[in-house]
Amino acid sequence: DLGPRAAAAWALAAQHFWEAPSEGYLKSDAGRQDAAAGCGPDAGETSLWLLDLCPAGPVSGHLPSANSSRCQLLLFLFLWNRPATRLNYRKRFGKDNVILSDIRKPPDHIFHGGPFIYSDILDYKNLREIVVNNRITWLFHYSALLSAIGEANVSLARAVNITGLHNVLDVAAEHNLRLFVPSTIGAFGPTSPRNPTPDICIQRPRTIYGVSKVHAELMGEYYHYRYGLDFRCLRYPGIISADSQPGGGTTDYAVQIFHDAVKNGKFECNLKSSTRLPMMYIDDCLRATLEVMEAPAESLSMRTYNVNAMSFTPEDLAQELLKHIPEFQITYNVDSVRQAIADSWPMNFDDSNARKDWGWKHDFDLPELVTTMLNFHGSDTRVAQAN
Repeated sequence: DLGPRAAAAWALAAQHFWEAPSEGYLKSDAGRQDAAAGCGPDAGETSLWLLDLCPAGPVSGHLPSANSSRCQLLLFLFLWNRPATRLNYRKRFGKDNVILSDIRKPPDHIFHGGPFIYSDILDYKNLREIVVNNRITWLFHYSALLSAIGEANVSLARAVNITGLHNVLDVAAEHNLRLFVPSTIGAFGPTSPRNPTPDICIQRPRTIYGVSKVHAELMGEYYHYRYGLDFRCLRYPGIISADSQPGGGTTDYAVQIFHDAVKNGKFECNLKSSTRLPMMYIDDCLRATLEVMEAPAESLSMRTYNVNAMSFTPEDLAQELLKHIPEFQITYNVDSVRQAIADSWPMNFDDSNARKDWGWKHDFDLPELVTTMLNFHGSDTRVAQAN
């Protein structure tokens, strides 16, 4: 006897099946090649799943440890351009409990570093098979084309960011998963309050990336209230990681600047020196994500939260870099498209609800961020050359 939520989800899944083309849910060769060309690590696409081999059913309380006798945890992620993320989760859950995935053949270090499986966010049948075969209970969905890349390929961004989301929502509702979908500062627009930007206000973004993220926030909340889906979402600021390459986002200057500062001692910025945006180091980002997922449902007053750590301009960042690399030089060659995007985004996030409801507190401010990034990239080499 299916309950109303399960019955509705099953009907939705059945509709997907009967409306599918005769070859099933697999894309045409041309479509799959397009997806492969635009959805890989160079395009900034990521997707993250948490798999749990416990009996199916709702998850409550805290995440069990990797050594728990109750169940084995698996992590499925498509994060090739975020090595720190893979390392972080593999340390926490154990190497054999982290499963990486892509639609391309993995390089040796990925294949031999732990389990690897194939998955395509646009292949609904494949997603259902993964959930059923691995008895997934938690799912982290990171698949998206970022702001600048999305504007260059709107049709692909619409497919990955929106159709992919629909596939994940349907699978999560059908199988009673706890679902995390990240949102972004890009979910706001030029008519939003910018300093600070609260959790609930007018949004109206003007990029396909931002529009798709507002869509994700609202669809997730709808599925929560309509089907009881345990949907959780954080609006990330610009995320800075030491061991990743820029992925086509407007805030990526704050990653590229460290690569160029250490390698060349200079950097050409594509935003104005006074462009203030909220930022966060990757370790804080990962911890915030796990903390909101582990938070008791009754502690959450909303389903989508702002999270923040620091807010700075390119000039602020350059001045902090000069303390470590005295010969560093920054010049400006403003990209009108990226500047227009940045000018429509928040200058500072109000994340007081996250701090009040589930105790969010960041660890990295600008000085700690710069020191950590330069330690990773080896600024001692530049200082020695200068001396």
